[in-house]
Amino acid sequence: MSDIRTYIRGCIIFFLFLLNSALYAETFRVLVKDKIRLDSDTPSGASVSLAYNDSVLIFLQQDMRFIRGVEFELTAPQAWLAYEGGVAFGLYSNLDKIPGTFPVDIECTQLFFEPIPPKIQTVYQIPLRAHHGLRGTPYLTLFRTPVLPESFPLLFRLTPIVKSWSKELEGMRFQLNVKPIFSDEGILIVNVQRPEFLPNGSYTALIDEQAIGNLGSEIFIKEGEHNLTLLSSDYRAEKRRFVIERGKTLILSIMLHDLTPLVIFEAPENARIFIDNTPILRTDIPLAVDPGMHDIRIQVSDYTVMKTAAIEKGKTYRIAIILDMRVSEE
Repeated sequence: MSDIRTYIRGCIIFFLFLLNSALYAETFRVLVKDKIRLDSDTPSGASVSLAYNDSVLIFLQQDMRFIRGVEFELTAPQAWLAYEGGVAFGLYSNLDKIPGTFPVDIECTQLFFEPIPPKIQTVYQIPLRAHHGLRGTPYLTLFRTPVLPESFPLLFRLTPIVKSWSKELEGMRFQLNVKPIFSDEGILIVNVQRPEFLPNGSYTALIDEQAIGNLGSEIFIKEGEHNLTLLSSDYRAEKRRFVIERGKTLILSIMLHDLTPLVIFEAPENARIFIDNTPILRTDIPLAVDPGMHDIRIQVSDYTVMKTAAIEKGKTYRIAIILDMRVSEE
């Protein structure tokens, strides 16, 4: 008995599937005037001019992580305000073939169909994910049901819906702008390189003071300015300030250094520099020194300056000689 019930239930589900397909599947002849491809490099989208019976195909980039919806903005000419309809637009998905510039019969699924309202600008938004965060307003219409990216390309089609036709209406041109709606996030990728002689040291990564568990993977971050800090007992601390752009991927490369202190000198070319009575031959590159107390002497002609500096592990020191002149009036 249970097998019979299972069989009957399967038949009912299959029948409902066929019925649903028959209700929403549509076949018509179409030719495509233009193609629009939406991607991260063109956030403003693309525009095309359409007559009363033109169609356009909309394609999506393969990487959909940043796109949460698509916006259609249809702008009509001023003369359109005198008409009560006459042209409708439809939106279709699941095309059985990709039409071209020659007429061809296609089968597809109707997503939306309505007469163009008598106003200059009409805006529609289509979500592409369940949790899209988009909101309808008095100035735009939001599709309630998301359109899965797998349903693309979409076909946008203008269709006459009146029998009587005027030359003015025939000559009208509608401007269609299609653009992606991005989430307010970008991706950060951090490539960390360790010194060859210390390849197994550990570090802790902080982004905006929050610890990051896996720095080697893609990190989704809100757009804007952020701070990255690498703390370690094996390497020198590293800090970077970076800016995340909406829908973009930022790659940061950071080379870790050991904890040997570095000293940078700023002095005239003819200066003679000594550390613990040892002359420094090159001052154009940072000098690695041992931690501890060091006597530093800088000589410029007959002028000599001496200091004792406490050098700590993992820090960089900048040592500069300042020559000053004082003028006074008596």
